[in-house]
Amino acid sequence: MNNDINVLLAGRQIGHALEQPFYTDPAVFQTDMETIFYRDWLFAVAACELEKSGSYVTHTIGEYRVIIVRGADGQIRAFHNSCRHRGSVICTAAKGNAPKLVCPYHQWTYELDGSLLWARDMGPDFDPSKHRLKSVHCRELAGLVYICLADEAPDFDSFAELAAPYLEPHDLGNAKVAFESSIIENGNWKLVWENNRECYHCGGNHPSLCRTFPDDPSVTGIESGETPPLLAAHFERCEAAGIRSDFQLDAEGQYRLARMPLKEGAKSYTLDGKTAVRRWLGRVPFDDAGTLLKFHYPSTWNHFLPDHSIVFRVTPVSPTETEVTTKWLVHKDAVEGVDYDLKRLTEVWMATNDEDRRVVEDNQKGINSPAYTPGPYSPTQESGVAQFVDWYCATLSARLAPKSLAAE
Repeated sequence: MNNDINVLLAGRQIGHALEQPFYTDPAVFQTDMETIFYRDWLFAVAACELEKSGSYVTHTIGEYRVIIVRGADGQIRAFHNSCRHRGSVICTAAKGNAPKLVCPYHQWTYELDGSLLWARDMGPDFDPSKHRLKSVHCRELAGLVYICLADEAPDFDSFAELAAPYLEPHDLGNAKVAFESSIIENGNWKLVWENNRECYHCGGNHPSLCRTFPDDPSVTGIESGETPPLLAAHFERCEAAGIRSDFQLDAEGQYRLARMPLKEGAKSYTLDGKTAVRRWLGRVPFDDAGTLLKFHYPSTWNHFLPDHSIVFRVTPVSPTETEVTTKWLVHKDAVEGVDYDLKRLTEVWMATNDEDRRVVEDNQKGINSPAYTPGPYSPTQESGVAQFVDWYCATLSARLAPKSLAAE
């Protein structure tokens, strides 16, 4: 199938949507998983979800099941959720707390660092040190936990060094999850991303979001040429106050950071535009600092506001199904009903997520038709979509390219 995908990539028309198989074909989907999701750094959870020693969450990416757990030493680690005895899943719940990791099948018991502590009746020659849980690469960045399933993980430090100064004022280490939502969108994961990367559709589909979020393509798209004066002034004001804000795009296009203004007068994602949380999460010095927009392909986009933060996680399920998980983070000491009203905090993005689900599903249905042919992107409104598709195609092409004789 790789040859077929390479033919599709070679025949791609730049500046246009992708051909139908990229959004529907099971073999392309499997290639996406093997060459991208099983090889890149993926956002998993907010570190605050692992509150104390023994706190764990589980996460499934394609064929892999992962446990992410905080150890007795405070370090967050990740392991394959498969017992080293006969392979049973160890942690069956989505999240919990356990002093040890115990396989429910035969009670093999592991320390929180993955070492095998106890296995019954295995004989005098059994060496527990050879049967540790298999590790998954795991990094914490300013309160966000990333994992990588590859045997050898790609560079993470370059991203971390760039992103840390942007994230630190938001103090995510002192957060808690006020609310969590997971939905299945009946669309290919790339359609979920393409929809996220433009606001061309916002005016006709997102009445709640458009009260506060600007549909200015310079906010949602990719900078080219001179920064617009409105954005330049916003960046300068925020930078002068000590919070990193200027537009930064990775040279390979995998991640971007920029602190963008909301609509004039808007402070947060609420129907009235006012802040949603009385006790702020972080140290942003003024309420109209807008939102720090961060994306990191292929798994996450985020909004970090002065009063709260919202993290999104994208997980492919099948060629035409994608899970989108959204978590609203507030200060750990903020009290629901006193410092924030949960409905008011979440209603804009709960509505927006459902509207995006419908948009993506309608998009998928149309692409499924034999009559579908890829149309052109708007150079004004869809530069972000083109950027994502370019990143995807370049990544796939590079990783599917045959090794040279010299490299061999």
